[in-house]
Amino acid sequence: MRQRPANLTPLGASSRNQWHVSAQDVDLVRDTPPPATVTLRDGQRRIHLDVGRTALIVVDMQNDFCHPQGWLSHIGVDVTPARAPIAPLQRLLPSLRQSAMPVLWLNWGNRTDKLNLSPAVLHVYKPTGEGVGLGDPLPSNHAPVLEAGSWAAAVVDELAPQPQDILVNKYRMSGFQDTELDSILRNLNVTTLLFAGVNADQCVLCTLQDANFHGYDCLLLEDCCATTSPQFCMDATLYNVRQCFGFVTDSQQLLEQLAESAV
Repeated sequence: MRQRPANLTPLGASSRNQWHVSAQDVDLVRDTPPPATVTLRDGQRRIHLDVGRTALIVVDMQNDFCHPQGWLSHIGVDVTPARAPIAPLQRLLPSLRQSAMPVLWLNWGNRTDKLNLSPAVLHVYKPTGEGVGLGDPLPSNHAPVLEAGSWAAAVVDELAPQPQDILVNKYRMSGFQDTELDSILRNLNVTTLLFAGVNADQCVLCTLQDANFHGYDCLLLEDCCATTSPQFCMDATLYNVRQCFGFVTDSQQLLEQLAESAV
């Protein structure tokens, strides 16, 4: 086995993507642990993936989308479906963290001045120019809608991120547009992404599509995703993911595989 000189200093924010350097040497060879393979099913197909090169992206499980006092509820949407991923994620997340799989919380988190948001983006949340839109205070608690650092943009209490988790703010339906998400995933040496969160047919799907366009392997965890849209939107999402952008599986399979590999 190749031995690295002892006098070299690691250089890199992530141990998954580091040089080792000294005044005399620059070692570009990354440490590559052997694959930790699990096998999941999408219908009749078996999907084999390396846990060590995989990350979970949880999209928009935030108060404004999932809490009864959040923005979505304020405008009259029943947020009960948006809360469906909470229980399966509560079961899944401890096992992922124990396996050292990165957990990324990808959330709407807008600037206070909204200077990076076009009228087209603002229109989605305030289509008539009246009412409560991005950055406007919620009548119930005055939290500015989906503003970074506010209660409105925080992850719901039931899924409180842990210190080792990674938080990324987004400003579009795709988490790859105008964010550091891709750079973080490259530094984590990740090639496969698991997707969870809401809304499955909007921000989850847009981010998954862009991940596919960036060359990542994409798996949608169906039981960890939901939408407040009509059922046909979810049906179309599952169809399009399977047809064009990746695979669909569920968290229970992953939990069972992780438990077996830990024995």
